[in-house]
Amino acid sequence: MLEVDVIIIGAGASGLMCAIEAGKRQRGVLVLEHANKPGKKILMSGGGRCNFTNYSVEAEHYLSQNAHFCKSALSRYTQWDILNILLSECDKASVDIQLNIAIKSIQQRGASGFVVKTNKQEIACQSLVIATGGLSIPKMGATPFAYKVAEQFGIAVQSTRAGLVPFTLHVEDKEKYAALSGLALSAIISNARQSFTENLLFTHRGLSGPVALQMSSYWREGEELEINLLPGLDLQQQILQAQQEKNRLKVKNYLAQYLAKRLVSIFLQDDLLELSLLDLSHKQIRFIAGQFNHWKIKPNGTEGYRTAEVTLGGVDCHAISSKTLQANHVDGLYFVGEALDVSGCG
Repeated sequence: MLEVDVIIIGAGASGLMCAIEAGKRQRGVLVLEHANKPGKKILMSGGGRCNFTNYSVEAEHYLSQNAHFCKSALSRYTQWDILNILLSECDKASVDIQLNIAIKSIQQRGASGFVVKTNKQEIACQSLVIATGGLSIPKMGATPFAYKVAEQFGIAVQSTRAGLVPFTLHVEDKEKYAALSGLALSAIISNARQSFTENLLFTHRGLSGPVALQMSSYWREGEELEINLLPGLDLQQQILQAQQEKNRLKVKNYLAQYLAKRLVSIFLQDDLLELSLLDLSHKQIRFIAGQFNHWKIKPNGTEGYRTAEVTLGGVDCHAISSKTLQANHVDGLYFVGEALDVSGCG
């Protein structure tokens, strides 16, 4: 039986970082990865930009007496160099990485560690690190492995769901707003607990863009959302002011200065769009403003783990040491990365 100091299951960002640090401490480290390549999620995160920096590094994005300093420093490394840096550091720390490894079982070995049985061999270790991530992007190999290991050792797992994920709409709403697919605009999305301001993107399936992704982590099934399509603009007051100024523009022409025509035509009927601002009643003005400042919609759901950027929930952090990431009641067992019940927010 092969014996090593540390086995790390999972060659993602957290697993590789853990391997580097353990290797630097002169511990014998073996990383086991079920995929055919390490760091697949590192390469695809951030739309293929590794969440390292902007796709295009421009000097005007930085405040400095020499803004080109940042541009030059960051441009030394492309987004695709990040994984190679991690692998290079693993190599320097004498970390052994094995790919295409299926874990068959994990058993404790008395008080001295664990035995991991794989599709190729049995391996004993003193410390076992679970770094297999959450359920997001199953096509990249995401599995509930970490949760199963936690449950095997009596560690609680908080219920999981997809986060940072686009919303889908009910059939009738999807058909109604289909013509808006590809349209992006600044918006505020709110529910009873949270509010975010960012770009909203209409898709052929529903609502996406940064503001929708942020809200998805705080949304609950069956909950209605309120969306302000004109952040910073009180449309009711604007129209009332226009009436005082004797503005005779038609509603459709007036709104065209704020919103895309195709959006306006879907939210308001033609008979209202053809009216002059001066002919609008207070009730009509409130209705128009409500459509764009207080649009209410109930999503059908989200696109789920298929496109989610994170998994909400996971291994209960009450059962894990925040200093060492070791399980409180299982010596030598560690959980790191997205397997834990920790997700970033805006």
